Amino acid sequence: MARVELYQVSKTYPGNVTAVHPVDLTIEHGEFMVLVGPSGCGKSTTLRMIAGLEEITAGTISIGDRIVNEIEPRGRDIAMVFQSYALYPHMTVKDNLAFGLKMRRIPKDEMLRRVRAAAQVLGIEELLERKPRALSGGQRQRVALGRAIVRDPAVFLFDEPLSNLDAKMRVQMRTEIARLHHRLGATMIYVTHDQTEAMTLGQRIVVMNAGEVQQVAPPLELYETPSNRFVAGFIGSPAMNFLNGRLTRSDGLVFIPDADQDRAIRLPARYAPPERLLDVPLVLGARPEHIDVVAAPDEVGFEVPLQVIESLGNETLLYFDLAGNSFTVRGPGQVAAAVDDKVSLAMRPESILLFATDEAGGGLLS
Repeated sequence: MARVELYQVSKTYPGNVTAVHPVDLTIEHGEFMVLVGPSGCGKSTTLRMIAGLEEITAGTISIGDRIVNEIEPRGRDIAMVFQSYALYPHMTVKDNLAFGLKMRRIPKDEMLRRVRAAAQVLGIEELLERKPRALSGGQRQRVALGRAIVRDPAVFLFDEPLSNLDAKMRVQMRTEIARLHHRLGATMIYVTHDQTEAMTLGQRIVVMNAGEVQQVAPPLELYETPSNRFVAGFIGSPAMNFLNGRLTRSDGLVFIPDADQDRAIRLPARYAPPERLLDVPLVLGARPEHIDVVAAPDEVGFEVPLQVIESLGNETLLYFDLAGNSFTVRGPGQVAAAVDDKVSLAMRPESILLFATDEAGGGLLS
């Protein structure tokens, strides 16, 4: 295990193209840290700089008690698992697992011990004499993980390792990786664009966008108190609903959307935002699961026609157009509504979030 520290680490390509703005980040001993964000946000570049596969433009990277800026990848005591399995097709699983140890001239007895131990951890003992072409995608990914485990590195680095698997296998492999971290207690840094992977695997998550770190926090903190509108919209599925407008008092507290000044969305009486946020431009955010379908419209004060309904068995997703914005509600397994019905909705007061407008930075206000 090792502590990994990034201090003002940045990457700029020729032509003054900045891929990663200065990043300060500490991954503690034994921590599982996930870097997440949309394509092109700089997460993989950051991981590759830690690995030494990408030269940094500025800053320092430390692994353990060493600054590794000038150290080649093979000297950084890291093991990396890539999106592609990169297995040698002519070698058996056992030989694939042992290949890196042979290159490092590890004694044969120790090499075999490590290979057997890794195979046992991953449940692939019966596959050791097979070649990659005789393995499923999930089995190949286990072998790729095993190749990293046998090295016994200070830090494991994962670059979207589950992207090539189908949905069911991705869920299974997420569980395997979580178990692996618990068993090994190793420092792991994991890159993904899938926020579900990030939320289920990470002890802390780094959310990135356009080369900048937006927030670093445990999963539930990201979900409940996102630092800005981007994080709020990226974390959670379906995404958070947003409405631009103003809060004002008119026979109670109401929200007036910018796109429909004649619509007054009545908010619950228990909701009490700070007075400084009344009658100023802002963005209201509410997650689909924090909006309830209610029987009586006077409980909330706004109704909206239902456009699309998706019944998924354990839940139902309802889609609306509210003041020109797509608006989603997650309901229980059975919802007594049909397309074009007017549905009464209630926002849970404890879950309403207010953000600054995009022009004002989009930060969380309340």
